[in-house]
Amino acid sequence: MFVQTEITPNPNSLKFLPGKTVSNEGSFEITKKEKTDNELIRNLLSINGVTGIFLGTDFISINKSADIDWEEIKHIVISLINEFYSSGKEFVIESSLFKENKTDLEEIEKKIIKILDTKIRPAVAKDGGDIKFKEFKNGTVKVELQGSCSGCPSSTMTLKQGVQNLLCHYLPEVKEVVAV
Repeated sequence: MFVQTEITPNPNSLKFLPGKTVSNEGSFEITKKEKTDNELIRNLLSINGVTGIFLGTDFISINKSADIDWEEIKHIVISLINEFYSSGKEFVIESSLFKENKTDLEEIEKKIIKILDTKIRPAVAKDGGDIKFKEFKNGTVKVELQGSCSGCPSSTMTLKQGVQNLLCHYLPEVKEVVAV
């Protein structure tokens, strides 16, 4: 197996592409190994300098502290991913550990989520991250940035110039987008 890497706009995040399905149940972010029993995630979070892991459909984004160089840890991450899939496992995450129940949404919230899911999430996923709707109140949309987007120097610009402009264009009720 050949695990490829891609740089992201965040210099402290690297996207790893195993060429296999990583999560068949949406995206998932974890920053503390005590919060999971998943062997691969626990091992990755045990690497010196790794601060968080984001799992997408076909990629794993690793966030690291600024004082650690990628050359120090990249080969360890690739080795652990190879070992995991070589043992016969098909997915890292087979079902969402934190399913969000969004059945009681207002019509405007459903429209916001649809735009996020169809127009914004695919672009954000290419950079190794994700954006999740949290709430809409008084014209303000609150979202959570995950993966490579979390702590990225360009995420504020992306949020304001990309996400906010797009939502305001399609939904005049939206006045502002903020990250929580």
